[in-house]
Amino acid sequence: MAIPIVDKRVGAGLDAPPVRAQTDDDTAARAGYNTAARQNSSALAFAGDEAVNGDLGLPDNSISDTTKTFTEKSQYLAKTLVIGGVAGCTAKTVVAPLDRVKILFQTHNAKFTKYTGTHFGLFKAGAAIYREHGVRGLFQGHSMQLARIFPYAAIKFMTYEQLKVILGRHVHDQHVRNFLAGSLCGVISVSVSYPLDMIRVRMAYITPTAGVRAERVRVVAKMIYQEKAHQFGILNFFRGFPVSLMGIVPYGGVSFLTHEYLTALARSRFANIAVIPASTRQESRRRRKVHELKAWAELTAGGISGVVAQTASYPFELVRRRMQIVGAHSPATRSSAIQIVRDVWSTAGLRGFFVGLTIGYVKVVPMFAISFYTYEKLKAVFDLE
Repeated sequence: MAIPIVDKRVGAGLDAPPVRAQTDDDTAARAGYNTAARQNSSALAFAGDEAVNGDLGLPDNSISDTTKTFTEKSQYLAKTLVIGGVAGCTAKTVVAPLDRVKILFQTHNAKFTKYTGTHFGLFKAGAAIYREHGVRGLFQGHSMQLARIFPYAAIKFMTYEQLKVILGRHVHDQHVRNFLAGSLCGVISVSVSYPLDMIRVRMAYITPTAGVRAERVRVVAKMIYQEKAHQFGILNFFRGFPVSLMGIVPYGGVSFLTHEYLTALARSRFANIAVIPASTRQESRRRRKVHELKAWAELTAGGISGVVAQTASYPFELVRRRMQIVGAHSPATRSSAIQIVRDVWSTAGLRGFFVGLTIGYVKVVPMFAISFYTYEKLKAVFDLE
């Protein structure tokens, strides 16, 4: 239906063209044009937003998702840092008496050489310390051990989790990736905590006479700093550091490689006996999708990884310990790793590099088992992948 339009030329004396009547088709066309314009405007605005987000490297719902991701990553780093430190301290506390005796054997302390290589020498040495100094003697230097092991274990576990992801983008073989990640995280953690380890070893080596109080941390640290072996006293805290770095590569790499391999094996081939049934884990409400291992399986994997790692790195550890206690005998002497290797070889041959390895096994099996077990269980408690 046409809408009549009045011709305004009438009576106006104008020569303007007549105004055409507006039809329904005209109205529909104009409405369609307006709708299309609005749609084009919205599309341009959306495209502009996407362009801006693209320039920032953000997804479509950019800022909120990025903030959420950053917060989640920060929380993951913080949680793995803390639970790694707790796991390390728990394990070291359990084996502290064994660690004290092992250091005395490794460094050939004059009062304990008679127990080296004898049947039940470990227990005889421990009993001798207990008779003379009580329980406190078995834990001598342990406070320094905890101060060292918390940052060491915290950094070790936290950096391992991150390095495993980073290296996974470039190294396709998972065994090579796990070995490299374990080695690198060991190097980083040792570099941070080495001066504390130096003080701890020196405190464990010193054997005061009965009734005399053991030296305090501050006194021992001052003694090390004042030794004349180096022009700068701070370097005394890094005796044996290069040897330690060489030893931590097989130690850290092999331990994580073996643990990852054994736990993967338990979850695949021995899942029916090693994995906790799904019905007891409430997986539907958890982000952690890794199958939880039973306690015996996790402890076994950790213990075996400790044995393999200790065997691969023990000669380096022995040389390092000898270098660390040289200052207790000759404060002005700069120890050489090559000289210590020659001395050990000339004195006891190849066997000399493995003095105290038996007690080392007795120590590392529970230490690694408890450390990995505690770490994995705490990850499950906090629902971390």
